[in-house]
Amino acid sequence: MIKDCHSYIMKCIAGLAAIAAFAAAFALPVSLHAIEKPYAVAGTQMGETAYSPVNGMLVFQSDFGLRDGAVSAMKGVAMGVSPDLKIFDITHEIPAGKIWDAAFRLHQTVTYWPQGTVFVSVVDPGVGSSRSSIVTLLESGHYIVTPDNGTITLLSDTVGIKEIRIIDEETNRLPDSFGSNTFHGRDVYAYTGARLASKVINFEQVGPVISKQPVKLKYSKPEAKNGIIHGCINITDVQYGNLWTDIGWDIMRKIRMAQGKKYNVSIQHNGKTVYSAILPFCKTFSDVPAGKPLLYVNSLGNLSIALNMGNFVKAYGISYGESWKITVSEK
Repeated sequence: MIKDCHSYIMKCIAGLAAIAAFAAAFALPVSLHAIEKPYAVAGTQMGETAYSPVNGMLVFQSDFGLRDGAVSAMKGVAMGVSPDLKIFDITHEIPAGKIWDAAFRLHQTVTYWPQGTVFVSVVDPGVGSSRSSIVTLLESGHYIVTPDNGTITLLSDTVGIKEIRIIDEETNRLPDSFGSNTFHGRDVYAYTGARLASKVINFEQVGPVISKQPVKLKYSKPEAKNGIIHGCINITDVQYGNLWTDIGWDIMRKIRMAQGKKYNVSIQHNGKTVYSAILPFCKTFSDVPAGKPLLYVNSLGNLSIALNMGNFVKAYGISYGESWKITVSEK
């Protein structure tokens, strides 16, 4: 009986081994398939890779304005690629040719959008020239379609870049548009952005990885020395005429700035003082009477200047940019 049991057990083991070999043989093609597509991740579809899944949202910004059909044409191209796209706008009122403003408005808004959103930014004074057209994947998982002219400068410094690809216009350009060289916003950027956002193409299919450093705009950084903050007025709150500086809380703390106190404020343009006053550092505009100036912290966490119920820019003829400097010190 012992021999019979031993024989039965050996037969069972042999049978299990045969079943395992059979299963392994049929599993082999699946393993090879996974190796053939190493970028694939669970849940991806055609047009997606492991870079960052797109979400069907396409957001436009430009300096085109809304007085003609340029913006509508870009959106029409996008809808022609996929009527299922969700299309939005940052602004189309960037001052003509102002690349810095385009860079700042992206910096102001991009990270508030869901990961996988595709942005098309067209402020392109070099349209039709040798400048490259690129798609940038940020570390945050957002995509920026734009000329390589410095538009991604602030996002590069604050969010970080994961990868940049040059748009291959042989495959990613609106068909029958090669006769025009002055509307890449429609023919290249809107078309490529829509194809990427709708998963017609994936990020790798945009074109080759860029082989050089992208163009970056030069700008100064704020600092605190000997109890004085030195900064720049880098943009305005255009609707209300407030001045926004590049001075964040990290710099303000170096001179122990605190709301409720007053500070000496001086604004210089090209080295010449154009405004000087002692201003209260307030939590909000209504902390001072209507028409009075104040310091406050804006929605990006930076020191700013306003006139309560007024327009500081118009009242004092102040503007923004690298030639507009500001100093702040304790009273």
